[in-house]
Amino acid sequence: MRVGRLAWLAFLTLVICGALNVEQAHAETRYERFVRTFWASAKKAGVSREVYDRAFAGLKPDPVVVEKNAYQPEFKIPPAHYVILAVTDTRIRVGKEMLVKYKAELDEIEKRYGVDRHVLLAIWGMETNFGNFKGKMNVIRSLSTLAYKGRRAKFGRGELIAALRMMERGVVPEGPMLGSWAGAMGHTQLIPTNYLKFAVDYNGDGKRDIWNTPIEALASTANFLGKQNWKPGHTWGYEVKLPGKVGKGYAGRRRSRSLAKWTKLGVKRADGKDYPRPADRAYLYLPEGTKGPAFLLLNNFRVIMRYNAAHTYALSVAHLASRISGAPAFTTPWPGGVRALSEEERFEIQRLLIARGNKIGDIDGVLGSKTRAAIRKLQKEKGLKVDGFPTPKILELLKADDQSGG
Repeated sequence: MRVGRLAWLAFLTLVICGALNVEQAHAETRYERFVRTFWASAKKAGVSREVYDRAFAGLKPDPVVVEKNAYQPEFKIPPAHYVILAVTDTRIRVGKEMLVKYKAELDEIEKRYGVDRHVLLAIWGMETNFGNFKGKMNVIRSLSTLAYKGRRAKFGRGELIAALRMMERGVVPEGPMLGSWAGAMGHTQLIPTNYLKFAVDYNGDGKRDIWNTPIEALASTANFLGKQNWKPGHTWGYEVKLPGKVGKGYAGRRRSRSLAKWTKLGVKRADGKDYPRPADRAYLYLPEGTKGPAFLLLNNFRVIMRYNAAHTYALSVAHLASRISGAPAFTTPWPGGVRALSEEERFEIQRLLIARGNKIGDIDGVLGSKTRAAIRKLQKEKGLKVDGFPTPKILELLKADDQSGG
């Protein structure tokens, strides 16, 4: 009887594996058909056949891109969790170090483009952790995987044409262009269309090298933000305190009004200061409802969202920029007692997860997707809410298991 069950399980395994192989084969066939037919669009855009064939030589659709395209943390993770994971003491510290290291260059960039240096450093920190994670994926493979099917096919096709044009111009002559799963590249993760439009040769060496020259990437990002109607000398917004009569019904872009009118409604800055330009228009943003921090967002916040359309991303950039400049943390705590872990606590969580056999990479304090996956595994084992969010409770559980040998 046992032999029969094992044989049946083996048969099912073969059937499933066979179905997966067939699906993979079909996916590759569709991809190959896409590559063949997309040549007409590339040719029209001025891409040579030699460059086109070299770009696609040996490529297959990337399953990692398919997976990541279905899950973007800035749209899935609760706002409080996202901001806490993004604005860490480590990033604040390194951002301040970069502020000193590149002072002369940032002086010139700020003068030339009018964009706040702290925002540029915050984007650098958010996008690649100040150059430590620029992405190692083949940009042509990533974008063509997006382009041949799925919800972001239009985006993928436009960016793929731009990436091929970059290859035609010999932007990266030493090998394939490398970047993220969505085709973003370099220290500040410019997508190909934005590279072509906004990347600058800051040091005058005839190149626009956003991969190996951090200040060139920062200047290119400043050029992008400046062209999106950034207002020099203006802030991104204010944390505010709400009177009881102002709630969720007042939130949202469609309900924007002047700061003077917000003042009449009793919406005041959390630090008690006056609004410097009462005529500026702002809208109310309540990332966690009325129980968490509240914000009035201005023009420059919307410009940051041109870099990434998620409110949580833009709020993280804005807050990180403020912290790098020396401003304090938000006055109002996040609901539910959610708080940021210290650098030492993050290192300890990673160390203990590795000790349990989890392969999460280096102990660097950056609680990325692998670390959060390991936390989800632990939460499931302990019967906790499975969200992958690192908390003091998670650290306590890991320490207890470590001490007991569990």
